[in-house]
Amino acid sequence: MTTSELPPQVPRRGGRLSRRVAAVLLRLLGWRVAGSVPDVAKCVVIAVPHTSNFDGLYVLPALLALDLKISIFGKQSLFAVPGLAAFLRWAGVMPLDRAHAGGVVDEAVASFRRSERLFLGISPEGTRHAAPKWKSGYWRIARGAGVPILPVAIDYARREVLFLPLFAPSADMAADHAALAALFRGVEPKHRHRLSLPLREHPINETD
Repeated sequence: MTTSELPPQVPRRGGRLSRRVAAVLLRLLGWRVAGSVPDVAKCVVIAVPHTSNFDGLYVLPALLALDLKISIFGKQSLFAVPGLAAFLRWAGVMPLDRAHAGGVVDEAVASFRRSERLFLGISPEGTRHAAPKWKSGYWRIARGAGVPILPVAIDYARREVLFLPLFAPSADMAADHAALAALFRGVEPKHRHRLSLPLREHPINETD
């Protein structure tokens, strides 16, 4: 997949140099992008499994090489640091006021409503260390904003960042958690012992 293959509705970074450098870096690392980015303007993106800081080393150049802009939330205080705010905005980081009465979910839903295009990255696991369950924030944001969920697999066996089909959340959060976790069956993490419990309930297929 290349930037020329991105569908027209998705948010882009618009950085030619960073795209070329990232593409070279991804090849040097021996990783690739697989699957396809759906032609939607808004969605919640979940990258799973997240068991190591190394995950970002492969995901970030994959996104830059595609010129795909996925935004995340960062502490509002970071944007007060001189010179840092411009870089954070370029990187897709949006300021989050944790003192806001509505919390992260309401702020995220509001961001979707005021944005023409937004791919918002949320971690369902919330930690790299064997989470006992997935957090509900990503699901509540998708439901509240009326947007689909885009699952992205970080597969160390195939050395690829894989875009899976869009998932439309239902009114049953538990069922959706289970259905999404099942999509990652066969995906090899960096550290198996750090897999979140929902992924352990859908163990890796050794024959894959």
